[in-house]
Amino acid sequence: MCVVLLEVHDVDKTFTNRFGSVTAAFGVSFEVSAGECFGLIGESGSGKSTIASIVSGTLAPDSGTVCLDGQALDTRSARSRKAHQRKLQMVFQDPRASFNPRMKVMDALREPLIHKLGRAKDEADAAIEQVMEQVNLPTGMLRRGVHTISVGQAQRVAIARALLAEPRLIVCDEITSALDVTVQASILELLAHLRREQELSMLFVSHDMAVVAQLSDRVAVMESGRIIEQGPVDQVIGNPVQEYTRLLIDLA
Repeated sequence: MCVVLLEVHDVDKTFTNRFGSVTAAFGVSFEVSAGECFGLIGESGSGKSTIASIVSGTLAPDSGTVCLDGQALDTRSARSRKAHQRKLQMVFQDPRASFNPRMKVMDALREPLIHKLGRAKDEADAAIEQVMEQVNLPTGMLRRGVHTISVGQAQRVAIARALLAEPRLIVCDEITSALDVTVQASILELLAHLRREQELSMLFVSHDMAVVAQLSDRVAVMESGRIIEQGPVDQVIGNPVQEYTRLLIDLA
């Protein structure tokens, strides 16, 4: 029996400025089961990254609900946001932008463990060395500055940082789009391996159907703020219902 980990129900979000308003999400609903990778795909402007931000608790929906591990997120409550974000980790498109460039890799990984999770330094350092092995990076890299490593290496460090927090859910937002094909393949292979070894639960956001298909169990297709099609990834790719879905498949 599948245990539902994340529930997104009837989420709406509209952005307004002096030029007018844009509906980024309308009636968005989906579930992610424990141990599942759920793909959310669409072109730029489809609303997929807005949904990722709402799921992470960094953006409040206009209406609708987000529940993680049975707990509803109330973005108006700092306590609710903190409890929600303690169970969730984000991995972003540009990993180096999420690190302090003046830090060494060790410090970038150690800081959240000590200051946010309350780990002792020796305990944190042992966990860091272990996770570096899990993401296939040499421990010698811990002494290097974040600004000196490649984008692919930085993405592995970002994945390591997410794993260290032992989250219930990892949200990956376009994490391979800035990588060349070879590095992209190695990151996807790493994530697939980690899923098998650690039974990770993931929300994987991308514009690339081929990337989503490689990693996801189920997929939802977003167009203009709405989910227009969702189901098992083999079914959606093998027998797409919507023309837009067929377009994304052809572009992959």
